[in-house]
Amino acid sequence: MFQTLVVRLLTRVKSDEGATAVEYGIMVAAIAAIIVGVVILLGEQIQAAFQAVVDALAAL
Repeated sequence: MFQTLVVRLLTRVKSDEGATAVEYGIMVAAIAAIIVGVVILLGEQIQAAFQAVVDALAAL
């Protein structure tokens, strides 16, 4: 019984599923930060491009 408990404990300690989830969480946070940064940097240019399209469609 004690041996089974030790084996289960060692298996859980060696498992890296939790670490993988944390790594994915860090990657998602980094990607979100990059997207926010790009939108902040290019936001006015993107808005101007869409406004040009709207103005061109309104002129038709």
